[in-house]
Amino acid sequence: MENEVIGKVKLDYTHYPGEDYYCDGVVEDEILDIVKNYSSVEYGRIIEERKSWPILYHLSEQRENIVSWLPIDKSMKVLEIGSGCGAITGALSAKAGRVDCVDLSRKRSLVNAYRHEDCENITINVGNFQDIEPDLDTDYDYALLIGVFEYGQSYIGGKTPFEDFLRIIRKHVKSDGNIAIAIENRYGLKYFAGCREDHLGTFFSSIECYKDGGGVRTFSKKGLEDIFKATGEEDIHFYYPYPDYKFMTTLFSDKQLPRKGELYNNARNFDRDRMLLFDEKAAFDGLLDENQFPFFSNSYMVILGTRPETDYIRYSNDRAPEYQISTEICGDIIKKHALCQKEGAAHIEKMMRSYELLKDRYEGSKLEICPCIECADGTVSFPFVAGRPLSELMDECLINEDNEGFEALFREFRDRISYGEEKKIADFDLVFSNVLVDGDKWTVIDYEWTEEKVTPTKALAFRALYCYLLENDERNKFNSELIIAGLDITPDEAEGYRDREAAFQKEVTGKRLSMGEIRNLLGGAMITPERFVATSAEDDLRRTVQIYTDMGSGFSEDESFFVEERYDWDNHIEFTASIDSKAVKVRIDPLMDYCMTEIVEISLNGEIINLKDNKRVYINGKKLDGGDTVTAVFYYGDPNIVIEVKDKVRSTGNELRVIMNTTEIPVSMVKALRKELSKKIRF
Repeated sequence: MENEVIGKVKLDYTHYPGEDYYCDGVVEDEILDIVKNYSSVEYGRIIEERKSWPILYHLSEQRENIVSWLPIDKSMKVLEIGSGCGAITGALSAKAGRVDCVDLSRKRSLVNAYRHEDCENITINVGNFQDIEPDLDTDYDYALLIGVFEYGQSYIGGKTPFEDFLRIIRKHVKSDGNIAIAIENRYGLKYFAGCREDHLGTFFSSIECYKDGGGVRTFSKKGLEDIFKATGEEDIHFYYPYPDYKFMTTLFSDKQLPRKGELYNNARNFDRDRMLLFDEKAAFDGLLDENQFPFFSNSYMVILGTRPETDYIRYSNDRAPEYQISTEICGDIIKKHALCQKEGAAHIEKMMRSYELLKDRYEGSKLEICPCIECADGTVSFPFVAGRPLSELMDECLINEDNEGFEALFREFRDRISYGEEKKIADFDLVFSNVLVDGDKWTVIDYEWTEEKVTPTKALAFRALYCYLLENDERNKFNSELIIAGLDITPDEAEGYRDREAAFQKEVTGKRLSMGEIRNLLGGAMITPERFVATSAEDDLRRTVQIYTDMGSGFSEDESFFVEERYDWDNHIEFTASIDSKAVKVRIDPLMDYCMTEIVEISLNGEIINLKDNKRVYINGKKLDGGDTVTAVFYYGDPNIVIEVKDKVRSTGNELRVIMNTTEIPVSMVKALRKELSKKIRF
């Protein structure tokens, strides 16, 4: 096959074997169509409209966060191994002088090329890494393996595939160059809490040392360190992406670990249902007390080579473009950057004026304002301030059931922020987490959202308490109404403040949904032990079918039910179920475990659903060739059939008719089935 040029991107097919051995099916055609016909600024809208995990995964701009902070500049040449659909290629192209990609899939490489066709510094080498590798340059400044290292044994082979893989990569990097590896932690807390293993889709498989096999291996921190040291790597620097490296919002390091109460955005599984066996935030808080966070971090980002200056970075890029920023800690300096320079520079540069006005307001008070020491080119800098967040101190009061202590802290907060109330400047975002307490010294560290008008203290105090309670349901055990009553706020005023908060959040996000809202839109169900135990106690639920209804906010256990009919002794079931007129999708779970299902017929209001229409019907199992019926083998558990129904439902009386034959697959056969039905993953 001849080489190809799409826009300014070069595709090198010298080592392409002539077919793609790794494909996610028709959704890749859909993604290719999107990048051909829509600009990148429209991807956010398309993600929200199509409510598809693969589209979110491959096209979300938040995927770039994992590499956007790296100190790569235009003097550098980088190698991206396993570039796929180009989730991070664009970010690398914007930073580096040259980007060489390697990926086995031609279709995915076409997606990458079309979405970045204006980038003249990208070359995509299509083919097996082992075939391409001998022809790669040996002077790269950075080699990146983002979600790739875990597949080492699948295509390197031998007794030490991961060590051998790393040695091969190191040959292509300058002596003073770096290797960056992003990978899941096999002992990530989310796996203990009930998330399925990211690659295999099974519960606890990495924790149980992959006892059922598979072509993927993730590692603990020590496991990775052992591999790196065995290959002679000496400069090893761990970072901790949160919630994980795929949709990272915050990056921690050993120099800047999380604070208690900071790890509360844990419902970030978009692709599969999960169990919710315990409160991950509370568990993380306990692990932080015990200095065990690095062991249980959900993901790792490891830099082999010179350590970057960054100790910490947080991205706020699920906002409108003019408000998208990052907050970075480098030693004793904190920097805020506008992520969209053209739209966001004014928002960043406003902070210098806000500082001057707030400093004037609180001059002579018991509240200090962290200085703004430099502001230029869409970046503003502040000194690092010691102290504990006021929110952390208040949490301790709640944990210790010290209501008097909590109320005393709140009164002190109210009194300190009230100083200069008559002045035409207020920090609208003066919430508890933005105040650091060091003895009697209270310092405001963030004044991104200020307003140049007189604002009542009770409005600021109400919002601080309101936001504090929203962050964590456990805080609602405290009777906040007593404090609100003490602020002399009428019910109408409180309602007005809540409306203003909703309007403020809408202004910040613009027309975009936050990642939390997207999780609710397309994320899998969250199954609690209480729910599981309650339903399992019913009459042999393993031999019946569960139906989920998506009303536009994703599937959930609350919008599900078990059908009354049971499979007969021939493993046959027929039933009719009523479906809500507001349904967007319907999900049918044939069983609660591994199984093989022959779907004889599914109809809605008498109209037969075409089960082979992959745009309307999604089956998360392996389809087998057949005649009029469709047979699926569900060999990764959690079997489900999802059907788009939004244009099929009527205003009333919707009936779903299902006829199926289902056979449970013994666990002992699952491993053999996976080996037989799964294609070997190669790069």
